[in-house]
Formats: sequence, structure tokens, C-alpha cells
Amino acid sequence: MDQRETAPEISVIVPARNEEACLAECLRSLVGQAGPAYEVIVVDDHSTDGTRTIAESLPVKLIGADELPPGWNGKCNAAWSGAKAAKGKWLLFTDADTRHAPDSIARGLQEAKEASAAMLSYSPKQEVRGFAERALMPVIFAELATTYSPKDVCDPKSPMAAANGQYLLIQREAYDAVGGHAAVATTLLEDVELAKRLKQAGFALRFGMSDAVSTRMYRSFPQMWEGWTKNLALLFPNPRRLALWRALEFAAIVAMLTFSMVSLAKGDMITFFVAAAVTVQWLYLFGKRIARAHFDGLSNALAFFGLPLFAVLLLNSSISHKKGTVRWKGRQYSGMREAQPADEAPVAAGNTSAH
Repeated sequence: MDQRETAPEISVIVPARNEEACLAECLRSLVGQAGPAYEVIVVDDHSTDGTRTIAESLPVKLIGADELPPGWNGKCNAAWSGAKAAKGKWLLFTDADTRHAPDSIARGLQEAKEASAAMLSYSPKQEVRGFAERALMPVIFAELATTYSPKDVCDPKSPMAAANGQYLLIQREAYDAVGGHAAVATTLLEDVELAKRLKQAGFALRFGMSDAVSTRMYRSFPQMWEGWTKNLALLFPNPRRLALWRALEFAAIVAMLTFSMVSLAKGDMITFFVAAAVTVQWLYLFGKRIARAHFDGLSNALAFFGLPLFAVLLLNSSISHKKGTVRWKGRQYSGMREAQPADEAPVAAGNTSAH
């Protein structure tokens, strides 16, 4: 990175709130990348741990997030603070829990330009450890791959829009045109809402999975529970219905498997073979769906046990949002709503001078 560059092509913005466990690894993967001129801006979102000290130890620009305005999502506020300090023609928002390949920045920019996309977003390679992560994460990402088909997201004729805030590259002019993070500040699903606004405004999107960036989203079960409670109910159109279907899918497969085993024990081979065939077919269809998430073989095998956990977590997310008891990183969000449609949302004052 050329520190003398006053007008970098890309500004990498890393919102960070109490991220001492992973920030150093993230920043080391960003510093020294080949390709276009860029700057790295770390936005300390009022952290109470060693986040600030870690950022100060590395060759990045460190700023503090603005005071959190009433009703704003904390991450939106930090991202918006970073955008106002950024000088790049492109903005790359990335989370503190990500690790970037040495060509992550150059690869993303090249793909965005080749596709003539105003926004490019990668769904990172997910790292999972332990039974709960391996069982649950493939189920969630398989559902996301089904709901937010990359093919539809990239199709300008389709209304489908999606993005992943762990790697979100956007043209500065397009960002300003839709009001940036200030325009989606009242939603907890700011990445998807920002993508919706861009597509509604006629900008092209590019979305897909990539090994240019990897992440271990959650480092403990309580953190995973809290994080997905925040997001799941917002990600799916009918969360309670989906929870019911996945619970029923798990129960049906278990019941049919049990029935086949009982039939075998009784020596009723015809019934056994029929029940076993039905069970295998169900498991095949389940496995085919899970394969869309691109996890490792062990995680795919354990994903069946993630079905009931996913159903419970999805239901809990729906209930928590309805009650206004969603918490994340020490903040409670009550009454958070979806952002206004793009043609109704006001453009935040001053966004045209945010360079």
C-alpha cells in the first residue's frame, strides 16, 4: 500500500466493536496487498477491549465512530463514520472477523469492473469448529443460497437483491446516490437493504461465493446464538413457517428411519426396504440442498442434526424481534424496522461531501 497516495482507488473500511480476538489477523491480511492503491480505515465503535490498541499497532488509519444516533444500528453508524473519512473511488466494507487472500482487493475490483457492477459482494468461505457450528452453519447457508440465488441477484431483470457485509465493494458515486449507510441505518440487515436500494436505483449487482475472503463468524455458542437471533428472522420472508417445515423435515426423517429399523427387527423385509428407500430419498434431497452451502464433508454430514437447532433458533429470532429484545455486542435493539423503500428514503444530509 502506497502511504503517499492521497487519492487511493479503494478505501477499505473495517467497523470494529470489541474485536480484539480477531482484528489483528484481519488487518494483517489487508496490509501489503498487491494491486490498486488503497487505504485501510479501522473504525473503533466505542470498544471497551483492546481493539483500539491493536489497530494502533498496525499501518492503518484509525478513527472513532460518531456517537450513535437514536434508532441507528451500531454497525451502520461505524460504517457511515468510515465512509465520511474515506478518499477512495470505491469503498470496501469488510468485517473484523474476516481474513483476506493476498489478492482479495484486486480480485474484487477486477471482477466488479468486468461485470460493470456498482456493487460486488462475496459470501466468504466459512470456517467452522465444534459440533454446533458444523451442524448449524451449513443449514443456514444452504437456506440462504436457496432464498438469495446468486444468479437472480446478478440478473438486472430480477428484483432479487442480496449482499454480505463481510465483503461489500461499492462504487463511491453509487453509494452516495442511494444515501449510503445513513439511508439504511434503522435496519439490522443493512447489507441486504443497501443492495436493494442500489438495484432499485438501476445499479448492477454482483454476488457470489469466493475464496478471496474467509471467516469464522462466531467463536462460541452464545455468540452464535445471539448473532443469528439478530439476523435470521430478517433474512427469510416467513421465518415461522420455515422453522415449522424444517422441524417437520427432521421429525419425518427420524420417524421413517425408526420405522424402517423396527420393520427390520420384526423381519418384515418388504416394509423395511420401502421405508429405507423413502428415508434414503429424503436424505439425498436434504444433502443436495446442503451441498449448495459448500462446506466440508464432515459439516455436511452433521448438518442433519442442525435442522432442529435451526428451527428453534429461527423461531427464537422471530419472537425476539417481535418483542424487541434483540441484543448484539452489548447493545439492545428494540423496534428496529426494515428500511424505507428507496424512492421514499431521504438522502442523509452531507453525504455528497463524505469523501
